[in-house]
Amino acid sequence: MRIVGVLAGDGVVGVELAGACQVFAAAFDPVSGESLYDVRVCGSAAGTTVRAHGVDVFRAQAPYRFEDALEADTVIVPAAHVVSPEVLATVREAHRRGIRIASICTGAFVLAEAGLLDGRPAATHWAHAAELARRFPAVDVRTELLYVDDGDLLTSAGVTAGLDLCLHLVRKDHGSAVATNVARRLVMAPHRDGGQAQYLTAPVVDTEGSLEPVMRWMHEHLTEPLTLTGIATRAAMSTRTLNRQFRAQTGGTPLQWLIRLRVHRAQELLETTDLTIGQIATASGFGSPVLLRQHFTKTLATTPTAYRRTFARDRKS
Repeated sequence: MRIVGVLAGDGVVGVELAGACQVFAAAFDPVSGESLYDVRVCGSAAGTTVRAHGVDVFRAQAPYRFEDALEADTVIVPAAHVVSPEVLATVREAHRRGIRIASICTGAFVLAEAGLLDGRPAATHWAHAAELARRFPAVDVRTELLYVDDGDLLTSAGVTAGLDLCLHLVRKDHGSAVATNVARRLVMAPHRDGGQAQYLTAPVVDTEGSLEPVMRWMHEHLTEPLTLTGIATRAAMSTRTLNRQFRAQTGGTPLQWLIRLRVHRAQELLETTDLTIGQIATASGFGSPVLLRQHFTKTLATTPTAYRRTFARDRKS
């Protein structure tokens, strides 16, 4: 079981603190059903003020102290109203010990203040990116990204991007199937269109939405040559109505949603099989390696081969 230490500095943003805990606590071994993470909220003995949108909402007492985070495999740094000396000391020591550290939203300011982000790429909430770049000019601030995985240091934009980042860590640790189950448990939406997220979660079928039957049908017929007209016919709608309803329900078009489905299928096959790129292109519905590489790279900002090198599980273990 991996230990995750979530830092509850004074003025911590409650939704980011709780969200990180929720993602890791929802990860279970698919065979044994046992928890895969021991989630520990770490703070000071005096307790902490928890905030929401800049307003103090309640006081909380963390069950673990900051120094307990140094026993973790991963340390999560949510946004906080102040950068306390205790939090700075904890992240510096965690980094010195080689512990993986991930920040959410303005938690990146803590990592920058600790001197850990100099010369490295980092993400934060778009509203604070300019300030991060101004205060810490040695940091390579990536305003266009939902999150940045730079190995031992990971940073993300605000709130929901932090959930994306935590889910990404689950995927890195335990593979696509476990991460997908976590997303289902939390009813997490797919990545937002326009965000250049490097790794993609599975598009979620809205089981209560009017498009649920056709969305499920698309999922079950990925390898067929689906067209907008064919999808609209299946849904008993005009193409205009179908596009409008898909945008309202998923934020994108039917064909964009279909591409995300196919990219996710390709991710799973790259992680869990020894199929060739050509075979994966066929099995995921792209039909050709050229189309697979084109859409995979556009969606995930990495190639299928590079993705397999990073995420392929040891299938002999």
